[in-house]
Amino acid sequence: MEILRTVNEVRQWVQAQRVAGRAIHFVPTMGYFHEGHLSLMRRAKADGGAVIVSIFVNPLQFGANEDLDRYPRDFERDRQMAESVGVEAIFYPDMAEMYPSGYQTEVRVKELSKPLCGKSRPGHFEGVATVVLKLFNIVTPNRAYFGMKDYQQLRVIQQLVRDMNLPIEIVPCPIVREPDGLAMSSRNVYLTPEERRAATVLYRSLQWAQAQVESGERDAQKLRAGVLERIAAEPRARIDYVEVVDAETLLPVERIERPTLIALAVFFGRARLIDNCVVAI
Repeated sequence: MEILRTVNEVRQWVQAQRVAGRAIHFVPTMGYFHEGHLSLMRRAKADGGAVIVSIFVNPLQFGANEDLDRYPRDFERDRQMAESVGVEAIFYPDMAEMYPSGYQTEVRVKELSKPLCGKSRPGHFEGVATVVLKLFNIVTPNRAYFGMKDYQQLRVIQQLVRDMNLPIEIVPCPIVREPDGLAMSSRNVYLTPEERRAATVLYRSLQWAQAQVESGERDAQKLRAGVLERIAAEPRARIDYVEVVDAETLLPVERIERPTLIALAVFFGRARLIDNCVVAI
């Protein structure tokens, strides 16, 4: 496996793969891998391309009081994990390589960045869109793989690709969960054992909502109220939001009449956890 530190090194590697007739399959990450990340890499490998992963903790998507400095990092661990699933190259740039002196451009996907996490993390999705577009321009992949746990991020990137006419297929991949249902996240390491147990209320609440829809419930506000009630009953939970929105536009809905996203963000101690499910009739 090759470790590529510069844009030029990536472009040379990509060119060599294309000369060999191989498609480029790309998994952008911030590192500190877990099984969710590895599932994206395995999917990229199974789809038959040359698999390249990026590891870059992007400062533009962190707010002033967020966890940029303490975000978990362990490159050697990540390298071994990526190699174990057949990744062929890691793009591991430093800050100066991604944002050289004088950098001043920002990318914004207007409407999809506003609701949900966009309300409580202003500027977050501008940071996401900016770094992803940069990475796409550097790697020029045929396919890029994103997990559905970060559903709003997925929709922002899908819109970015469409609006900018990028010749890239975005491949959504299912949420990977722990045996007790907690969605895998690099931020789960922030949880104390007590908070970790308490956090299972998120998936249980989403399961309840899915069961209600399967039983015929169509009132979005009843579903939202039920999820809120179940999470609020957990003393360690501090709710950022629970919303029921259209799965494409991310706008609130009154009734479940087409694919609908039930999305939530909840603090347990210093960890802000997000989760979601898509329901359809």
